[in-house]
Amino acid sequence: MNSTKLIQIFEYATLICGQKYNGNIFEKAHFNALVKLNEAHQNKYFTIGLNKITFPQYVGVIQVDGLTIEILPKIDNDGKDESVWHKALIEMLRVTRKLKVQQVDEAHVKKQQVHLLDIYFEWFLNEVQLLLHQGLIKKYYKETSNVKALKGKLEFAKHISHNLVHKERFYTTHQVYDKDHLIHQILGQALEIVASLSKGNYLYSSCKTVQLNFPEVKTIQANEQTFSKIPNTRKTAPYTTALKIARLIILNYAPNVQHGSEKMIALLFDMNVLWEEYILVRLQQTNKGLRILGQRRKVFWEGIALKPDIVIQKDKETTYILDTKWKNIAYTKPSTQDLRQMFVYNEYWKSNKAMLLYPSTEHFFNGFKEFNDKVQKCGLGQVSIFKEDLTELDDTIGTTILEWFEKD
Repeated sequence: MNSTKLIQIFEYATLICGQKYNGNIFEKAHFNALVKLNEAHQNKYFTIGLNKITFPQYVGVIQVDGLTIEILPKIDNDGKDESVWHKALIEMLRVTRKLKVQQVDEAHVKKQQVHLLDIYFEWFLNEVQLLLHQGLIKKYYKETSNVKALKGKLEFAKHISHNLVHKERFYTTHQVYDKDHLIHQILGQALEIVASLSKGNYLYSSCKTVQLNFPEVKTIQANEQTFSKIPNTRKTAPYTTALKIARLIILNYAPNVQHGSEKMIALLFDMNVLWEEYILVRLQQTNKGLRILGQRRKVFWEGIALKPDIVIQKDKETTYILDTKWKNIAYTKPSTQDLRQMFVYNEYWKSNKAMLLYPSTEHFFNGFKEFNDKVQKCGLGQVSIFKEDLTELDDTIGTTILEWFEKD
């Protein structure tokens, strides 16, 4: 069982220092660490108040000083509890290929208190175990050191200074062919992070087992630039997924964020972006013979581009525009700015139908309404992401959306 303390909240909720959530106290040390994290990311993750933090559109998981905070998506007044939205978030991440998991239900039955971070760590460990089973690759790299046999290039100045007494040694730069190279050093760093954050957790023993089977490699502190140096070859292709998860773990890990003892990791996703990508995948899964494209760009003034979320091309003459918004619009109207945007999208993509798509507790579409030019139209669509049982995600919403475009 996971011994880490867990707080689950919904987006736009607020945590206040000293108060209990899910039986766990949100302490001042947690607050201070999150403030530092927010400052390091241009204050985009949270809204900071006096001893309180509000979580806007970012969802995901944060672990700091023994406390795990899960921020879950939610449609206003839908009545569903944390467990339903926890499962929905994992499924949305799986569908958009940000996470690989077989069945969430099985994971919950097998282990109690399984949170999002556990699933990412388990995915990473499974990928590294697969690489170990397949056999790790060796690579050539240059090493400069004292050796007992003359090989490579003799570094004469350093040879004289180091080996004036030790005549049997040679200070050389030579090629080495083994498993201690950049790719394995990155994986080794990620394994250390997983080990440090999973102590007392069911994953800790699995991580230590993987580390025992992993070759000894140099300790590095990888950053964004480090990952750009990884070669993309046929030999490194099997490492793609493991390196992708390692990158996520390493770049979102903040040791000693307060120059203290706290170690933090934050895997956070912009819910507006996730909703857009989720709808794109569901549309592409319909297999209707349409070209369904995400984020197409057209420059319209001095390098400034228009980028509708989704462009649907039925044929050479028929194009539809879809823009997704992660907010409940049940009792309001779309903004003037959004409507102007849809009009311009129609104009530039030679489309006469555009739709603003929102999440809701049920499907609702009242047809396309004409703009005053009597040529272009815009519709307001609301889709329930859940099936009729209200707990499983509806994998047919792509078909529903396309049918709305065809009706009018």
